[in-house]
Amino acid sequence: MQATRRPEVLSYNAAMKKLTLLGNITPAEFLRDYWHKKPLLIRQAIPDFKPLLSRDELFALVKSEDVESRLITHTGKQWEMESGPFEAVPPLTQKNWTLLVQGVNLHDDAADALMRQFSFIPNTRLDDLMISYATETGGVGAHFDSYDVFLLQAHGHRRWRISAQEDLSLVDGVPLKILKNFQPEEEFILAPGDMLYLPPQYAHEGTAMDECMTYSIGFRAPSYQELGEAFLESMIDTIDLPGRYADPDLKPSNQPAEISKTMLTRISSEINKVRFTSEDIALFLGEYLSEPKSNVFFEAPPALSRAKFLQQAKKRGVKLERKSQMLYRDPYIFINGTSFEVESDDLGILAVLANERMISAEKISFASDDVIDALHTWFTDGWLSWLEA
Repeated sequence: MQATRRPEVLSYNAAMKKLTLLGNITPAEFLRDYWHKKPLLIRQAIPDFKPLLSRDELFALVKSEDVESRLITHTGKQWEMESGPFEAVPPLTQKNWTLLVQGVNLHDDAADALMRQFSFIPNTRLDDLMISYATETGGVGAHFDSYDVFLLQAHGHRRWRISAQEDLSLVDGVPLKILKNFQPEEEFILAPGDMLYLPPQYAHEGTAMDECMTYSIGFRAPSYQELGEAFLESMIDTIDLPGRYADPDLKPSNQPAEISKTMLTRISSEINKVRFTSEDIALFLGEYLSEPKSNVFFEAPPALSRAKFLQQAKKRGVKLERKSQMLYRDPYIFINGTSFEVESDDLGILAVLANERMISAEKISFASDDVIDALHTWFTDGWLSWLEA
């Protein structure tokens, strides 16, 4: 899909300078003073911003099975929500409806490039770019998010009412998490290019003043319960407790239904031998945080031999496909849910690919055979593409 505007990706040098995107403060100042702490309204964060996808392109996107979308309608106190795909949306003349399109960065290069402007936040936390399209008076009600969010106005105008209230109780019996007792403290109307940052648990309500598109850049904040369950599941095959319970010193019991202290102590002693290291947790995190979402699929390119791949790579360079997620932690590289232990020299060049999402043709000329083998495999899997078209 062709987008109408292609924003430049924020470079790492620029990330240390004052940014219009953040209201002419540095990322360090933003993280110190606002991140997780208080809202920030940024007028003309991206001056003269235009939607990256037209209305028709967005509506075409939600017809696809691999695009996560929801349609929300509101009449009086009645809220309804449907999950996509959608062959058609309600009439544009109908008020009070909102279309939420999740993970647009997975499907459009311009959306991905816009999301990468927020790379002063680590990729382990950066989640996705969602587009909210609404007709006049459309919205999703007063609510709060469990994660940080930047709300960039792309088209039309949206009124935001926000509150630092501690009462986060919800209305019962509705398909959305609507706050029961919303008490707004501040109000803003955002025009295209304006952006509002909100920390987690900050109550807010957005209402479209006219036909409106808002881009939400959201961040991952998995619960410790979720992480703990996933970690233990990932470690099942590594647990090694040899032997079998036995009690050669068993004594007669006059209370046969009771679990004895001896049994409890003996089994506790064996189970407590299970130990996890920081390396175990690093491997889990790398694979878990780089794992593609269930609706993500990669398309393999036409078969290319290693020799021809290398020839082309030395001329053109390679880049990560927008759906690919790559992380690293010495001595491991993680890409799309898989992990590889690499030598320190190889880690250096692969870290460039992870951080910059590309490797130039010049750098590939200095890559080891092992790195070339890995790049060729990832290219064959559809995880990489050519840097120069």
